[in-house]
Parts: sequence; structure tokens; C-alpha cells
Amino acid sequence: MRRTKISELLKAAETEKEVVVQGWVRTRRGNKQVSFIALNDGSTINNIQIVADNDKFDEALLKRITAGAALSVGGRTVASIGSGQAIEIQATSIEVLGDCDPEKYPLQPKKHSLEFLRENAHLRFRTNMFGAIMRVRHNMIFAVHKFFNERGFYNIHTPLITASDCEGAGEMFRVTTLDLENVPRNEEGKVDYAQDFFGRSTNLTVSGQLEGELAATALANIYTFGPTFRAENSNTSRHLAEFWMIEPEMAFFDLQDNMDLAEEFLKYLIRYALDNCMDDLKFLSARQQEEEKNKKAEERGMELIEKLQFVLANDFARVKYSEAIDILMNSKANKKGQFKYEVTGFGVDLQSEHERYLVEKHFKKPVILIDYPKEIKAFYMKLNDDNRTVRAMDVLFPGIGEIIGGSQREENYEKLVGRMKEMGVPYEEMSWYLDTRRFGSVPHSGFGLGFERLILFVTGMGNIRDVIPFPRTPKNAEF
Repeated sequence: MRRTKISELLKAAETEKEVVVQGWVRTRRGNKQVSFIALNDGSTINNIQIVADNDKFDEALLKRITAGAALSVGGRTVASIGSGQAIEIQATSIEVLGDCDPEKYPLQPKKHSLEFLRENAHLRFRTNMFGAIMRVRHNMIFAVHKFFNERGFYNIHTPLITASDCEGAGEMFRVTTLDLENVPRNEEGKVDYAQDFFGRSTNLTVSGQLEGELAATALANIYTFGPTFRAENSNTSRHLAEFWMIEPEMAFFDLQDNMDLAEEFLKYLIRYALDNCMDDLKFLSARQQEEEKNKKAEERGMELIEKLQFVLANDFARVKYSEAIDILMNSKANKKGQFKYEVTGFGVDLQSEHERYLVEKHFKKPVILIDYPKEIKAFYMKLNDDNRTVRAMDVLFPGIGEIIGGSQREENYEKLVGRMKEMGVPYEEMSWYLDTRRFGSVPHSGFGLGFERLILFVTGMGNIRDVIPFPRTPKNAEF
């Protein structure tokens, strides 16, 4: 008989049906007469209860049924007399597919700290929490591709190895095949990259945007969805060295079009999560409320499902940076020194606490900030007529701050070269990028959504290391 997924079994809730289920033991309890085994196969947050009459099974077999062990169970579905499930399985056969030493298995049937689970990231998928997070993550991956496919976008694979620095930050991982014990030098005493694999200095990319723009000038609407890397020595709860980015680029889009797409995109993803991940979201919501129960009311976050519905229920406020600065400067929080970083005036690079204040306290809805000072934004963003600000946009969400960053791109060749010179970007080495402004340039726009930031928001987790399977952070590249 073929295996039936536990999710399908629970959904159908049929009784008197002969089935085979396979999965891992979450818990086993009972008495001398009967064993109650909670089995989970990863297809759902919910376990199926296996009821085994002990006298029908060998005692040696029953001793092997411990937390973490893998089982194949044959039996008949019956109505459950216990609460929490409609059906259970009356076992007629049990096979242990994989033993698990209860003395050595790290995941005991008790609450474990998130830090402990990060240290055991190779096993944390087996916990209810990380099973839920990974199922939500999968659904969001699928929804991203579904959204863009339905709107005629083309997925482009941009290179992971690059010789350019899109953000101009210089915090990149170097890619080399040079012998680090005997690095070749040129006549000036510098590393001779001419002898390296690519014949020049190369790095892991921080963004697929620049290459994405090239594709958009021919295919009109494209998006990238791939890993990006940043060698920023940061140990905060919001930073990873390896993370995934979704970056659409659209020809013939101005800033207004860009904002409209970003809002539509985020609402689509959140609606998809609510429609397809409700069991997992309910579990994650309960987890969040348990974690926050000892906090003061004003310190607690919005309940998870309510927060997601809040985003769907509100049109995003669209606010100029200068207006936001005035709001923040005149806020009680700023005047009373309650912000960690004081807002002193135009030109300040907003921090997460400022972004959250605008969303949660002032506008009480998601916010799109536009028209930032050119000094604090990237070289490729289109200058406004005031020559002081650029057509940038940041989408701000409750509990997280910035979730999307984007802009209308500068399509004018002379202005773009001028900005690159101002910011010290080596424009001579980027003729391939500038060619898009020489040959049939058009107004175009795009944005980037850090995928893990999205998953943080949708799952209600507090640390970005807990929403990616294997986090890469300073001094941590295990598993």
C-alpha cells in the first residue's frame, strides 16, 4: 500500500480507511496496555495520533519507538475520542525505519531556546516551529513566481560572481583561485589579479539589479530571485551575510508605477500566506503570544494574523522624506530623547525606530517614503528637478521598518555619469551598464525585497537567522 501524507489524511478526515503513514515520532505516551504515538511527516504542523495496543506488538519493537525515530505505520482510521483531532489511526503494523537514541538526541520533548536550535540547525527542521517557518517560506517562494508570471514578467538568472559593486558599499566577499600562501604581485607590489581565474578582481554579488536593468531594456518586465552576499560584520537580528533578494526591473515605469507594483506585490504575498498557510500561521501566532505574555501591553507586537490582515486592509500612505523628517522632528519621542538616534533634520538616514514610528504611531498603516536626499542613496537613482533629491522609495511595515527599497532609475547618460563621478563609482569599468543609456534609453524603475525580511514579517519571528535554513553570519558557516 502506498504512503498517504498526514496533511491529506487529516484534511479528508475519513474513518474506516486502511492507510499507511510514514514520519517521525514527536512523542510517545501511554501505559502498559496502549501506546499513543504522535507522528509527523512534515506535510503539516499537525500530528496524526497512532494508537497501538501493546499486546499486539513485540516489546523490543515498542522500546525503539522514541522521539525522533522514523516509523512506517499501517492501520485503520477511526474517529478520535480525544480533543484536537477528528481521526486517529488504530495501528495494525509498525516498522521502525530509523532508530533514534533517546539519550543522545538533542531535541527532547520540551521547549528549546532559539539559540540552542541555531546551534543544531541541521535538526531544527524537525521542530514544530521550524517546520511551520519552512512551509511558509516555500509558499512565499511559490507565490513570488506566481505573481510575476501572472503579470507577464520574465525570470532572469543574474550572475553571482561579479566585478562590479552595485551598492558602492565595498562590503563584498572576494572570489579567487590565487594561492593565498603565495599571492602573486605586480610591479607596484599589489595583488596581480591578471593571474587569477577571471583575470581581474571579482566578488560575490550584493544585488542582481544592474544586470536586471540590462534585461529590462529588451524584455520590458523582468525579475530576479536569487542569493546575494554582503560581508558586513554585523551581528544584529536583521542582518545575514548570505540572503535572498527579489528584484523586479520594469521598462517604461515611473516612480508612481513602481509604488503601485510594490504595494500590489506585498499584498498578494500576504493574502497568499493567509489563504494557504493558516494552520502554520495560527501556530506561529500562538508562539509569539506566549513569548510576549510577560511584556507590558505597549511593548507587545500586533497579533500575527491581525498584523497581516492590517496590511491588506489599508492603502499604503505615500509620504515625501521631507514630510517624514518634519513629523519625526516634532514628535514627542524625538523631543523627549526617546529615539536612540535623534532626528536632527533633512539629510538624516532614517533608522528602523524612525520607520516604525511613522508606520505604527503616526500613520497607523504601511508607508512608502519617497524623494530622499541624493547623498544617502545610490548612484543609479533618478535625480529630481530640485537636484537635491532622488526618486527613491522605501516601503515601511509595522514591526520591521523597511521591507522594500527601490527607485526610478536615472535614464539620462550625462546625469548618470555625473552621479557616478560624484560618488566615486568607476564608470570607465561599467561601459556595459552605461550602454543602456546610450542605445534606446527609456524611463525605468525597480525595487528589491529582501526575502528573509518578508519571512520575518509573515511568520512573526524576531531574528532573521530563524527564517533561513542555514544562516551565514560573522564567524558562523556551519552546516
